[in-house]
Amino acid sequence: MDVIEELLRAAPLALLFSLPVALAGGLLLQRMRTRSLTAAMTALVLVPLLAALIGVLGVSGFMYSPQLVGTIAVCAVVAAVTVPAGLLLGRRVARDALWQREARETERRAEASRRELVAGMSHDLRSPLAGIRGMTDALLDRVVSRPDEVTEYLERIRREAIRMTGMVEDLFQLSRATSGALRLEPARLALAEVVSDAVAAESAAAAAAEVEVGAADPERWPTVLGSDTELTRVVRNLLANAIRHTPGGGRVQLSAGARDGMAWLCVQDGCGGIPERDLDRIFDAGYRGSAARTPDEKSGAGLGLAIARALMEAQQGRIEVSNHGPGCRFEIVLPLDDRAPAETRFAMTGRSAEAE
Repeated sequence: MDVIEELLRAAPLALLFSLPVALAGGLLLQRMRTRSLTAAMTALVLVPLLAALIGVLGVSGFMYSPQLVGTIAVCAVVAAVTVPAGLLLGRRVARDALWQREARETERRAEASRRELVAGMSHDLRSPLAGIRGMTDALLDRVVSRPDEVTEYLERIRREAIRMTGMVEDLFQLSRATSGALRLEPARLALAEVVSDAVAAESAAAAAAEVEVGAADPERWPTVLGSDTELTRVVRNLLANAIRHTPGGGRVQLSAGARDGMAWLCVQDGCGGIPERDLDRIFDAGYRGSAARTPDEKSGAGLGLAIARALMEAQQGRIEVSNHGPGCRFEIVLPLDDRAPAETRFAMTGRSAEAE
């Protein structure tokens, strides 16, 4: 009975002193939960201990006794064990929560990109297919019968078929590059020679657009480790985009070098820059920005930059974009071949490849 009476006497006092501490700790925990999970977990460990300690002190009347000293010692030992555990657990929970949030955001963006890609490809394929069907019907119904008109219709059908073939090929390349099935064997490549091939392939387009393509000190460009076919495709894609978006009379400038054990190649155009809201999405599949939404014979399916990023990652490299000078600056980074000589040969022909 004495024990029961003692408990009945101590319980209200313990509740009176510990309850304010618990309420204050709950409010603190609520505020810290939205700021730092680590701090919140630490508070979650300390608040009950502190509330229990204050309750014990209140019951004892804040008078010294061996039992009080023992209780404080037990609380200190428990705190010494649980606080570090709370910190570690809080950091792990915070890290997992951050990873899950980033994973959900990545998945959300990937799903939005897939929906946009499907919608864009459907739009881009519908128009040429409708044109091909209309022209085919006209030929079959003999609405068009003059030889020159027939030839013109056949040429237009051929151009549309080639364009759709390019879209399907881009889809295949994107699927191959992002599926993890792409395995590239690195080889020593003279960066200047890769760019020389790309410039030669795009020289006709540059001349037609009246855009000059220049290279800065190509004889000093490094040798890299990469895949010849895939790296050439990336450079051609960047060069073709730069030529297409640079106004007539403008200039596309290529430069390269090495830093921190990596080689870099920059393609600077005169497009006037990319809106800041588009920079984070410029490498998403199917994203072409508002200015490129209506396709024409020169526009692709919006997959070129997505393919370029995937191919660079497959070569242990990366690709970045930023607004710089009169336009935007695309930079690719690749592992540097330290065994290569300091200077490499470079040969570009034609007005569009004139070096500075």
